[in-house]
Amino acid sequence: MNKIYNPNKDTWSEILKRPTQSVADIEETVLNVFKEVDIEGDIAIDRYTQKFDKVTLDSVLVTAEEIQTAKSNISQDLKNAIVLAKSNIEAFHTAQKTDKVSVTTTAGVKCWQEKRPIQKVGLYIPGGTAPLFSTILMLTVPANIAGCKEIVLCTPPNQEGEIHPAILYTADLCGVTKICKVGGIQAIAGMTFGTETIPQVYKIFGPGNQFVTVAKQLATKFGVAIDMPAGPSELLVVADDTANASFVASDLLSQAEHGKDSQVILVSTSKKMIEDVEKEIIKQCSVLPRKEIANEAIANSKLIYIESDQEALELINEYGPEHFIVCMKNEDFYIDNISNAGSVFIGNYTPESAGDYASGTNHTLPTNGYAKQYSGVNLDSFMKSMTFQKISKQGILNIGNAIELMADTEGLQAHKNAVTLRLESLNLEGLLKKNKRNE
Repeated sequence: MNKIYNPNKDTWSEILKRPTQSVADIEETVLNVFKEVDIEGDIAIDRYTQKFDKVTLDSVLVTAEEIQTAKSNISQDLKNAIVLAKSNIEAFHTAQKTDKVSVTTTAGVKCWQEKRPIQKVGLYIPGGTAPLFSTILMLTVPANIAGCKEIVLCTPPNQEGEIHPAILYTADLCGVTKICKVGGIQAIAGMTFGTETIPQVYKIFGPGNQFVTVAKQLATKFGVAIDMPAGPSELLVVADDTANASFVASDLLSQAEHGKDSQVILVSTSKKMIEDVEKEIIKQCSVLPRKEIANEAIANSKLIYIESDQEALELINEYGPEHFIVCMKNEDFYIDNISNAGSVFIGNYTPESAGDYASGTNHTLPTNGYAKQYSGVNLDSFMKSMTFQKISKQGILNIGNAIELMADTEGLQAHKNAVTLRLESLNLEGLLKKNKRNE
């Protein structure tokens, strides 16, 4: 790993640069796939599945028989683990429910806000070097709690045209309405435009490689919302001498093994911790089944020594990590003052893996510095806030003149007229009542 000591602030942007291609590098490829899927539908989907996944499928839709086979191909222990994780994720996301907000802003003017589910959502589940069935839990559980009516899942098949049984089991357990054997850019395009077999959705969720991330961003040009730009995984650990070097190394490697374009960073106020962690990384990585992937990711990663907590925090906020682990004696300082992070893990016994699987928090998080402006997936990600208002006769009398004046000043006469007609009607009504009383 690259070791850096007390870097000057002028160099931070270069030091903290992600090992990813820019949108411009990928956009042309993505747009070409989008155009073909939009025009040709399933024909283009099949062509790109053959090209990228090296398989020809009779149908992209997963059958009930395939799901039943998958259920018998995973152990009961794994099923129990998935059910446990599902329960914890349900508990945390159910707690995020909020009541209707209602207020009378002035006499006769009642305003309120209610939440409604997004009716059709699409989930992208990576299935290449690591079948991320855990992401199905993270996305379907809040979708179901929110009340989404249609949940479409796309995931790439292997060269035998099959989906990992844990993905199928989890999708079935969580009530996915349609499972499609489609990956990459073509999956995002399929859910964006809809094809003969892939339903069009209103919002797309889920992580993926750089091509999937750019495809999701470009999908927004065609009227489809996305959760966030969630690309290659990343982790930043801040640790001092109170941390356990072997634990820190294991956490860094847990993210490095995700993919060659992942990035992990250690920020430490202890030079000894940096040396100890580097030794542990070499030791632990040597026995990992995915050591080739981890080693390449480690080559893009950093060990950074910073003398003070204050400067360390400034650097961390500048980076805006997807995952942020705090193993510091002064942990409260970091907890209270971190501004930019997707999810925070505190203490020596809180591995990032817990959030990835079973603690209950969501692991679909903003990467590539987007933690500065995006939240991770939560219950509200699957809902829309709708506002309502009801105005009585007294209410329009109270605010009508203000509306007329503001509309007139903006030169919007029809806006003004919509109020003026009502006020005149009420004035006439009042006059008639007065005349009737005087008769």
